[in-house]
Amino acid sequence: MSYTLIIPTLETERLILRAPGPQDFGPFAEFYASPRADFVGGPLNAEGAWRMLAMEIGHWTLKGFGRWTVTVRDSDTAIGMVGLFDPEGWPEPEIGWDLFNGHEGMGYATEAGGAARAYAYDVLGWQTAISLVKPANTGSARVARRLGARHDGDFTHARHGTMQIWRHPAPGDLTGGGMEAYA
Repeated sequence: MSYTLIIPTLETERLILRAPGPQDFGPFAEFYASPRADFVGGPLNAEGAWRMLAMEIGHWTLKGFGRWTVTVRDSDTAIGMVGLFDPEGWPEPEIGWDLFNGHEGMGYATEAGGAARAYAYDVLGWQTAISLVKPANTGSARVARRLGARHDGDFTHARHGTMQIWRHPAPGDLTGGGMEAYA
């Protein structure tokens, strides 16, 4: 027996944000086995990566929103996970991004993060959002700044340690970044 969960697909100029699924496990597990995953709860072995992928999919069921698998338009191969996250213990709903090995530094996180934020504000009605960034993760801090977020203090999590809170502009403070920009 299977359960069908409706997860919307978002499209940007270069990217497709689609439902995560078992076809994404290879790139997902490779990323989570790497030292780069230290910023997001890794490194993890294959079983841990599988559990993490299951959590990503389950978040959609529990919250009605979650993170999407990111692909470039001409391929269905996962290059990252970007989207909305609000697990137990988080201070506020978050916009997060993980780009898999070899896909960082191309503006994909900023592009996908903007689409996810537009969805949160325009479709879900969020009035605020944060991104949590480990202090050593300067690449993620740059993405947050490019999205207009500002450093707004720190948050200490029992498992993940101290993370910087990056506060995104409120919906009324954005211009030209709504869902219509990503249709």
